[in-house]
Amino acid sequence: MTPGRGARILVVEGGSVGDALTEGLDRLGWRTVTATSAGAASAALEDMPIEAAVIDLAAPAETVSDLLEQIRARAPERRTPVLGIGEAKDVTADGFDLIMSGVLHPAQASLRLEQLIRAAVTEEELALRRRTLSRHGYDLQPQGDPRRSRVLMIGDPDPRFLALSHALDETEVETTGAFTAYTAFDYLHEKAFDAVVIWSGGDQTEAMSIATGMKRNTRLYHTPILLYLPEPEAVDVADLFRRGVADIAAPSTPEAETARRIAALAGFHRRQTAIREALEKSRSSGLMDPATGLFTAELFAQHLVAEAEAARGRRRPLSVCVLRLRKKPEHIGLAAGGWIARALPQIGSMVSRLVRAEDTTARLGPDTFALALPATDAAQAQTVGERIAAVIGCTAFDAGQDRPPFVAEFDLGVAELRPSETAGAALERAAKASAEAA
Repeated sequence: MTPGRGARILVVEGGSVGDALTEGLDRLGWRTVTATSAGAASAALEDMPIEAAVIDLAAPAETVSDLLEQIRARAPERRTPVLGIGEAKDVTADGFDLIMSGVLHPAQASLRLEQLIRAAVTEEELALRRRTLSRHGYDLQPQGDPRRSRVLMIGDPDPRFLALSHALDETEVETTGAFTAYTAFDYLHEKAFDAVVIWSGGDQTEAMSIATGMKRNTRLYHTPILLYLPEPEAVDVADLFRRGVADIAAPSTPEAETARRIAALAGFHRRQTAIREALEKSRSSGLMDPATGLFTAELFAQHLVAEAEAARGRRRPLSVCVLRLRKKPEHIGLAAGGWIARALPQIGSMVSRLVRAEDTTARLGPDTFALALPATDAAQAQTVGERIAAVIGCTAFDAGQDRPPFVAEFDLGVAELRPSETAGAALERAAKASAEAA
């Protein structure tokens, strides 16, 4: 096992992954530890804060099977996502969150790991939130889409592109063809797709403009993109992955293999969409604060206790952020007209949309909001709070008839859960920090 004190990613080598991937991940900030046996991998899982595993499918099937079993039994409350690399010849896809064929570029692996880890945290939060809301008689159940996965294919009707479309049909994926960027965005706005395939042809400019346009759209941001490149060796693939392309394929790659990769990306996206939609659905549970749609103080306190207990069991950080509306002299004349009450629905909506689906937002009092941020340290939580305060601080709110609009500013306090600290104590520290910031 290679040195990896404090490693985040466990790489199980089977002879085909190589040092390029692990060294590349280390350079990108993902500290890795490499194991060549199930025993060594098990020791890494016990001793290090492993967030995800990358398994070379060239490893012996028994080693892979044993390791998957250990990962699933590692901690019932904690999900450790598993990314498989290579051809699943002697092992089944069961137990893997995603399998990617061929040689994985470090930038591509980094993107996939980031998404897999966030997906794991989101699933953990859904389980916790279901438990909290079930105590009040509300079942927060994700609704799966029974229809086949949908893939939008963009590009000229090249014979090889059409062959890929036929291969996707055989994998039970529904395909829609768009020959121009304009037609593609019309389709993207009309219906939801689980993945997009772009045939770049001889000019990659239009293909990249489509990918960039999707990544600038909040609704399409998470939709995976596979770029079909005639000559992938002639481009900077690292740059493509940094721009958000999930995978690339060449015409020389068998259509059946490319279709499997697309189907896997589409299936993963659909599962995560269902989970995010379920978390959003909690806002309509009837248990939320009626003015803002956020958790009430009581419900938030109950849920924060559960999150603190789970964070310790998972060995993940948990931070609490408190945002208190700053009272300014110009607000005094607005108090009688209910300036806070007038702005609350809009502020609550903005707060809920400036955080991740797995974050819990609450209204603690007439002028105070709180966030519970799983898998987030204090520095990251500070950034989240500052972003929310900055965006809302740039918004002018209606103060009523014959009154000028007013601006809402916040005093921010952050606390990361300490070992053996209660959830209430962490919340009190954050609240105290926000009061001291006034």
